[in-house]
Amino acid sequence: MDKELLRYWTLDSGVTYLNHGSYGAVLSVVQEHQNELRRRMEEQPIDFMVRQLRPALDEARLILASFLGAQPNDLVFVNNATEGVNSVLRSFPWEAGDRVLVTDHGYQACRNAVDFVAGQFGLEVDVAEIPFPLVSPDIAVDQVLEMVTPRTRLALLDHVTSPTALVLPIDRMIPVLRSEGVRVLVDGAHAPGMLPLNLNHVGADYYTGNCHKWMCAPKGAGFLWVREDCQDEVRPVSISHGASEGSPEPSRFVEEFSWKGTDDFTPWLCVPAAIAALDSLASGGWPDIMQANRKMALEARDILCTALSIAPPAPDAMIGAIASIPLPPGDPELFYSQLLSLGIEVPVFSWNDLRILRVSSQLYNVRDDYEFLAQNVMLAAGSEEVDVK
Repeated sequence: MDKELLRYWTLDSGVTYLNHGSYGAVLSVVQEHQNELRRRMEEQPIDFMVRQLRPALDEARLILASFLGAQPNDLVFVNNATEGVNSVLRSFPWEAGDRVLVTDHGYQACRNAVDFVAGQFGLEVDVAEIPFPLVSPDIAVDQVLEMVTPRTRLALLDHVTSPTALVLPIDRMIPVLRSEGVRVLVDGAHAPGMLPLNLNHVGADYYTGNCHKWMCAPKGAGFLWVREDCQDEVRPVSISHGASEGSPEPSRFVEEFSWKGTDDFTPWLCVPAAIAALDSLASGGWPDIMQANRKMALEARDILCTALSIAPPAPDAMIGAIASIPLPPGDPELFYSQLLSLGIEVPVFSWNDLRILRVSSQLYNVRDDYEFLAQNVMLAAGSEEVDVK
């Protein structure tokens, strides 16, 4: 990790930025590439949208598929993982009384989508409660599998949980769920660029993720992977011209998602540039980047836990490039505001009656960032104790 690498982003150098996980940050060279694509689009809109766009999208999809270990025709672009989740949920062949399995660590936007579909189709939602802190991934596996019933049709699992920053052992959950006749949709919003992925081997029925977080592509770049035998069922939330193609190539699945209406397609077209640009920042490319970010996240977690005199809240094996730490009880918004006033951008929020601080680690972060955070976390916590007294 090297603070000098910050120059490859346009982040405010006066802010200690420890929240890459929320919205990512686009590399400068990728921003320039997107600006050039937009210039070309506006210079000759018809040529760009009618003649240049589709071959460029197919090439971008091919490069992304290679990065993710997927077959290109099993993969489509979406604007974000939440759109991918909605596309699957709204297309699924539900029957009244079917059950959906989720965990209490899920992303709220996706839980909202589950609840919406449940209301539309008369479904029951079962919630697997996974404790946090937890001492073993076995607990997460057991809690999920114990919730399966004969009417469970679909399980929505986070690969990396948003509030608690846990890498769930989906490799142990998916085979059992599928053997019970339960289809699995993985919300991999944080995983691409954080964890090595081979979607051909994950074993899920559906996998959706973001490219704007750890891959540093522009906002509006995400993907949905669907197992080949499920693709005929899955339709985009927005039905447009792709649905009327007589003999779509390579498939109706790809055709419909490639054109959901007139849009700015440049975030998708920038994905190859983002993959290449970030890869160039480490001598060992992406494997080194993922390893370095994880190592720094573990170091950051340990610095904070030592300062707070608490044990790490999860096993090392369940940590990627983000880590969540329980704080002493109190007002999360006030605590966040105190840190922000000191130039520290880090999320503090309530979850399941806990106050949690979540740190991210990207190449531009260094140990000093987290030591500075820990010092000010203790000062903020101390000021709260004084106020209470």
